[in-house]
Amino acid sequence: MADDLLVIIPTRGRPNAIPEIMTAWDDTGATADVLFCVDKDDPQLAGYKQQAKALADDGRVRFVFWARKRLVGTLNQAAVKNAGDYRFLAFMGDDHRPRPAETPWDERIRICLSGGPGIVYGNDLLQGEAMATAVAMTSDIVTTLGYMAPSAMVHLCVDLCWVDWGRGMGRITYLDDMVIEHLHPAAGKASVDAVYEDCNSSERASADAAAYYDYRDNGGLEADLAKLRKLVEEAS
Repeated sequence: MADDLLVIIPTRGRPNAIPEIMTAWDDTGATADVLFCVDKDDPQLAGYKQQAKALADDGRVRFVFWARKRLVGTLNQAAVKNAGDYRFLAFMGDDHRPRPAETPWDERIRICLSGGPGIVYGNDLLQGEAMATAVAMTSDIVTTLGYMAPSAMVHLCVDLCWVDWGRGMGRITYLDDMVIEHLHPAAGKASVDAVYEDCNSSERASADAAAYYDYRDNGGLEADLAKLRKLVEEAS
């Protein structure tokens, strides 16, 4: 694929989200490539394969069918595999939808990241500037760290890590007018399904929060920031 921006979308149990996402791509004039990462044990696997067949001629779109690694594991596998082929990498959930604007959201990302290593995120109409629930970064961040999100977390809190990285390396941009809406039950924009029940359970929330605080407070974040600051310095 010729584009320089890849959006990685891990997805489970929601094949009907695929045409909605691609409609959002079309409605916003986006040209970014998109990689849908599907679990081979997904109960809706047949539906995903139908979507992949329907989009087989769309040069922007790829599907991969992998053993389940949960969100962070899947994202990291996809990011590391593709970092050498794309200048910019982004993450969205299958419940994110970019919204139209005068300048397409993916072009805003390219403009913001064209000056060197950095991170950019927009307004999800739920967490706003507080959390990068959808995020884009230069691919050299992934190659420098060896991952796109700390692997100690499974699903939650990685959006806090991305903000920590960007602020800590002094290279982060929040675009309030770049809307990538998060259609989450917490915003009253989706019904709770089995995936939400699993990912947002009290057990998952407690485990991922503990992993995040350990990463933030016990040396993991500082070690990563040392690498990222060196990356910025070498790129200057």
